[in-house]
Amino acid sequence: MEPVPRFPAGPAGIALRQGHPPHYRAMTNRLLRRLRSAEGQVGVIGLGYVGLPLAVAFARAGLGTIGFDVDRGRTAAIGRGESYILDVPAEDILGAVESGALAATADFAGIARVDAIVICVPTPLGKTREPDLSHVTAAVGQVAAHLRAGQLVVLESTTYPGALEEVVRPRLEAGGLRAGADFLLAHSPERIDPGRRGCTARNIPKVVGGVDAESTAAAAALYGPIVDTVVPVSSPSTAEMVKLLENTFRAVNIGLVNEVALLCRKLGVDVWEVIDAAKTKPFGFMPFHPGPGLGGHCIAVDPFYLSWTARRHGLQSRLVEAAGAVNAGMPRHVVDRVAEALRSRSRAVPGSRVHLFGMAYKANVADVRESPAIAVAELLQRGGAAVSYSDPFVPAVCEGSLALQAVPADEALAGGIDCAVILTDHRGVDYAEIARRAPVVVDTRNALAGIEGAHIFRL
Repeated sequence: MEPVPRFPAGPAGIALRQGHPPHYRAMTNRLLRRLRSAEGQVGVIGLGYVGLPLAVAFARAGLGTIGFDVDRGRTAAIGRGESYILDVPAEDILGAVESGALAATADFAGIARVDAIVICVPTPLGKTREPDLSHVTAAVGQVAAHLRAGQLVVLESTTYPGALEEVVRPRLEAGGLRAGADFLLAHSPERIDPGRRGCTARNIPKVVGGVDAESTAAAAALYGPIVDTVVPVSSPSTAEMVKLLENTFRAVNIGLVNEVALLCRKLGVDVWEVIDAAKTKPFGFMPFHPGPGLGGHCIAVDPFYLSWTARRHGLQSRLVEAAGAVNAGMPRHVVDRVAEALRSRSRAVPGSRVHLFGMAYKANVADVRESPAIAVAELLQRGGAAVSYSDPFVPAVCEGSLALQAVPADEALAGGIDCAVILTDHRGVDYAEIARRAPVVVDTRNALAGIEGAHIFRL
């Protein structure tokens, strides 16, 4: 009789069960050995803000990596060693490609060759703000078509708790292979924060939750070479909920401070001074900052995944929905402040030239997904204003009803504008010069801290 292979203890103290059939234990041992050696091969589906940095990290750690994407422009750029993501240096891609550690393709047949597949595709909201998992199901369909026994599949895309078991697992098992018997399956929510200094894929702990302990151990082994800390949790649903809690926490607190900002203006109190003073308390307070609204693929979307999940289970997430309403109303508040600023110059929004500084949803990124600047621009245009913008990271924007080309800041100021609106506080922009040259300025980011003037209107 063939001896049963010894099943090793998993990473981070994960206890691996002995109750599975011998072939599953042997298969998992073989996968763990490959992931911990130079033999391991990884496939990353979706080469955007999440997938590209991840693919490069795997390649640099010595794992042979194939990136899959339906966008042939992306795969061609990677083949040339070019980067289209600001946080990923082109030299890192070029080095990985030239060494043979990284390749990119739109041919998903290569999925069959890898040991682990990581899915990093978008999960937007539908028109009625329900989860849209169409990109996930399309990617899972590609995996299912090429899935073989012994592989690990990890979903990184944000989902609602239970989606891995309800949506992903049945599609993968439709061909006859079974998770927990023939292949391993886990969820590990992405936690990147583009543009944030000091936070990298290496030093941000990675949460992993598998359909069984073996899947969790395999996912931990996959990420072990590229992160300092792996945090195993008891189930995929737990891992899914972790991501929603993290971003809903941020959204609710931003909603709170936005509401406080509105009250402070009525009271004639500087909300930024209030926050600076409050954060001197060494316990019980964490500073959040007001702004023109929420943006980005995660923080503007994830709370709706949570509230949708609550409704699905007969609950009402009142706090989350109230914060969402406050944040959604901030672009209208910005436009109202623009109207006030223009009235101080005996002008009205219709016919005025309003120039926006910043179109990205946050500082130092090129991402305009869900950006509140888009909403502000659309509201101003509907109100009859002539809208233009400057943004060193966003050369053009075509979102919703908006279609604009960026104008250099100096050119816009020299050409004569009626109102400047600071919506994104990118580094390297001379905001003092904007305050000096613009007739009136609406500052939604406290970019003009320390600069006073009757022509400056703060949030």
